Amino acid sequence: MGVAGRCIGRTDLAVDARKAKRLAHRIRRRARRDKLPCVVWTSPLQRSACVGHWLARWGWQHHVDPRLSELDFGSWDDRPWEAIGHAAVTAWTDAFATHAPGGGESVGALMNRCASFLSEREAQRICVVGHAGWINAMRRVSAALPPPALASEWPAAVRYGVAVEFLRSAGGAESQ
Repeated sequence: MGVAGRCIGRTDLAVDARKAKRLAHRIRRRARRDKLPCVVWTSPLQRSACVGHWLARWGWQHHVDPRLSELDFGSWDDRPWEAIGHAAVTAWTDAFATHAPGGGESVGALMNRCASFLSEREAQRICVVGHAGWINAMRRVSAALPPPALASEWPAAVRYGVAVEFLRSAGGAESQ
């Protein structure tokens, strides 16, 4: 995708169809193994929705919800981090919960989107194909943690294709 060194949030990048299909196969196998319903939720961004399209071809219900989109970086989105500048990035990382990078969306607002989505699915086991920032936000929401004041409190991004289960009653998320 050629995103190294760039700030990527809501930029709707093309996705390698083979990678999306492989991930859809992995999700389907996991759903069979764990007896999950054949329902998938994705953001409208191609890198998430393409996986949902594959699953839909195989009989799954595919729901698209904009609340599952990655953090909105506003004017920073799709720009090289170097072009954004150290001072602007520091202003964001020093007020991580409340500062909206590039005039986009704060991490606190992202966490509110996650909480809204989760509140509608309280007792359901569902599959979500999410983005790294969204997954980290959902980890904090499911663990009942507040938005982090500093960027240093934010975990590293999950790798592509890693399954993360959000367990509210257990107090957090587990990667599998």
